[in-house]
Amino acid sequence: MAARHVLVDLLGFTGSRGGTETYVRELLPRVDALLPDVRFAAITGRTGTARVGAFFPGRVHTVRAVGADPATWALGAVAATDAIARRNRADLVWAPANFGPVLRGVPRVVTVHDAIYDEVPGGLADRAQRAVTSWLMRRSARTADRVLTVSHSAAESIRRNLGVDPARITVVHNGSTAPRPVPDPAGVLASLPLPSGRPIVLSVGNRMPHKNFPGLLAAVAALPRSERPVTVIAGSRLPDPLGDEVARLGLERDVVLPGWVSDDQLEALFQIADLYVCPSLVEGFGLPVVDALRRSVPVLANDVPVLREVGGDAARYADATDATAFGAAIAAALSSPPDAATRAQARDWASGFTWDEAAEATAAELDRVLRSGGRR
Repeated sequence: MAARHVLVDLLGFTGSRGGTETYVRELLPRVDALLPDVRFAAITGRTGTARVGAFFPGRVHTVRAVGADPATWALGAVAATDAIARRNRADLVWAPANFGPVLRGVPRVVTVHDAIYDEVPGGLADRAQRAVTSWLMRRSARTADRVLTVSHSAAESIRRNLGVDPARITVVHNGSTAPRPVPDPAGVLASLPLPSGRPIVLSVGNRMPHKNFPGLLAAVAALPRSERPVTVIAGSRLPDPLGDEVARLGLERDVVLPGWVSDDQLEALFQIADLYVCPSLVEGFGLPVVDALRRSVPVLANDVPVLREVGGDAARYADATDATAFGAAIAAALSSPPDAATRAQARDWASGFTWDEAAEATAAELDRVLRSGGRR
């Protein structure tokens, strides 16, 4: 059989976009191994060239006009991706980061991780940009031959908000990342101002509105000062936009905002954490929840369908929009940690989400569209 060619749209890859980039890094090498007759090539912007080249199993083409900003990424996806695919005689375009071309052209699979821009529109300052992104996602999903997504909750949101026929949506759960414990967590974290002798609560994510970190801060502030844990919220450029809220609530001695952390630092934070907290209002999947459970870290999550789908019976849940109730749930989780058997069950649950299985299902969908030639 002649080699089939797949162009992967990685124009938005910068190394700092969290779960969608973890998805790409984990899946691409595995999918490549499962489809030996497929030749993968990628397009990326100036910022992503070196980072994509470090893991991508094929040629990487740089579109110099695309930088790290969302505007040039969107313009490149709309104006350049399909043209490049045609010029290079690609049989399929895979857009794994929420959107790609918006018109029918070369057969296309798009992975839509969530419809968060529709679920949580954000404040006045960023609503215009979010509205444009939502429109691009809607058009890209509706004109794709197949839509992949990472949870049943996300699939329902895509149906409801983007108007995609459920028959064209395939759910492929993300995987969890195996623990890579560091020998000296204290040494790895020596640069972070972590007070000793107090429980550690960990949370990770960008500062988009749906992450609800102000809700987590309000919950910590609702606790008596003597009962507050040290809460570490990683995942932002510095200065952290949460800093003003920390100061307003008087939480300077209770909250650490380390910015972006290295892989080793994140592993070390999991090793020392007494509780992982996910206050998100909505997620596509919620990778840190399963990663924490797989590392035997107890999890408290906002009580929403997607986090129950991901955390199952292995996590605890409470309403993160009620600061007093969520603060009380944090205190209760810290005062009654799970026993060894419960932690083992949580590890087993989280280990059921594997990148190998995700790659097998994804490869099958790509192969299906390739074989059909894009016929719906």
